[in-house]
Amino acid sequence: MVAGCMWPLSPPLLLPGDPRRTLTHFSQDNVSHYDIFLLDESEEELYVGARDRVLALAVGSPGSIRAKASVSSHSSECAFKKKSQETECFNFIRVLVALNKTHLYVCGTYAFSPACTYIVRQPFLDGKGQCPFDPQHTYTALLVDGELYAGTMNNFQGNEPIISRSLGSPGVGGDAAPPVSSPHSPVPIADAAFVASFSIPGDDKVYFFFEETADEFDFFERLLVPRVARVCKSDVGGDKVLQKKWTTFLKAQLVCSQPGRFPFNVIHHAFALPRHDGRADFYAVGLGVCALVLPTWLSLPTGRRAGQAVLLSVPTHRRIWRSTDPSVPPQCSMGPSSDKALTFMKDHFLMDGKVFPIQGQPLLVKSDVTYTRITVGETRSISGTTYRVMFLATAEGFLHKAVELPKGPHIVESIQLFAVPEPVKNLLLAPGKVGHTQVTQQPPNASTGHWAEAQPCACPSPGHPLCGLLQGHPADPAGQLQPAPELRRVRAGTGPLLRLAQPRGILSAHPLR
Repeated sequence: MVAGCMWPLSPPLLLPGDPRRTLTHFSQDNVSHYDIFLLDESEEELYVGARDRVLALAVGSPGSIRAKASVSSHSSECAFKKKSQETECFNFIRVLVALNKTHLYVCGTYAFSPACTYIVRQPFLDGKGQCPFDPQHTYTALLVDGELYAGTMNNFQGNEPIISRSLGSPGVGGDAAPPVSSPHSPVPIADAAFVASFSIPGDDKVYFFFEETADEFDFFERLLVPRVARVCKSDVGGDKVLQKKWTTFLKAQLVCSQPGRFPFNVIHHAFALPRHDGRADFYAVGLGVCALVLPTWLSLPTGRRAGQAVLLSVPTHRRIWRSTDPSVPPQCSMGPSSDKALTFMKDHFLMDGKVFPIQGQPLLVKSDVTYTRITVGETRSISGTTYRVMFLATAEGFLHKAVELPKGPHIVESIQLFAVPEPVKNLLLAPGKVGHTQVTQQPPNASTGHWAEAQPCACPSPGHPLCGLLQGHPADPAGQLQPAPELRRVRAGTGPLLRLAQPRGILSAHPLR
């Protein structure tokens, strides 16, 4: 007699919802064809190659997408191959491998034009203090020596402005060093709207431009004023006082107004043009254009001297500001400051002195025009004189090109960028792409991508800055210089217009962030 166990002839059938086995399903709108799987070595992350997507899922909770990269394709080109735009003209991921600990290597059909790319595997990092919560909140950020300096809102409500530093070498107590403000101390910046930030070559400070509510004025209504602030790159916060907070933060009011008129209290953007002496000229735009040079008491603080400004303080028990004879404000190269000095700086961050325009008034004011962005470049005329050229974007969708002349700036060109008026939100100057003054690189329309040639510009004199980029032939009797050969070929139809490089239709490498 043989004793044994009796096994059922067929395995048990487990239906959805059976408590003996828990199944977790994952799906996402507009994502399909989850064809390729890659399990991380830690077995804590699952990478999924889908149609036009690479997803990273947390094993154990597949419903939480840690990151996503878009790897879409050009379906219009695929249509010419007589393939279906509804079912075939997509990028179906077919190769998904871990190249190393930091990168994935991904290949896809790319709408019948196979292509591959690298994707960064780094997970999401906490962006609080570096990026705003709300897309409507203003912000500014720049990378300096591997460290990210950002001016933004530090909370969901958008009422806690902050200037932070992150990504670089650890500061006091660890990673990010150090934020500006804390709800438990007088706020150095209030209701700020950040517009720009700069680091000047050879300077050991970072500058921030913004507008905020002015608490130093005893007005019934809320008053906005434009400001410039600076922090030292070497600032790592205090030991006991101002821990993980800026100890070198100073700010001053910008004054840009026409004589006898109320100062402009709006700043939309700023631009820094470095000079050969290690300093910079700053341009700020809003209702007008102002050229500024930061005074030495803000850019190079050495304490109070004749003609310099004093610091202002605000008592914590009431909003009344008073002038104070300060100690020496900390310099960037001084090293750690005493607790007494840091306690003073904790309540003294606003300079009594103001930053005025270089010529005492706005550089350019145009009726019924609000400037939203500015960038400035330099060009050399045939006579060897260097002129500054301002490119100004407006709230109505125009681009103004203005040349700074001894008697004042002169707008030499106005370009309507959009068929339907809308504000210009960003502007970038690529000096290497600037061609002849008779050819205008008109930004391509989002749908058509057309480029246009501007009308020929007259040259008032051989040394005029408008002709600085034309070939230096003698002036003809009509008072115009001959255009360069490249421009003549364009007009003759034998040469292309100068244009910015067009992006190629290749698989984009998007970091998984």
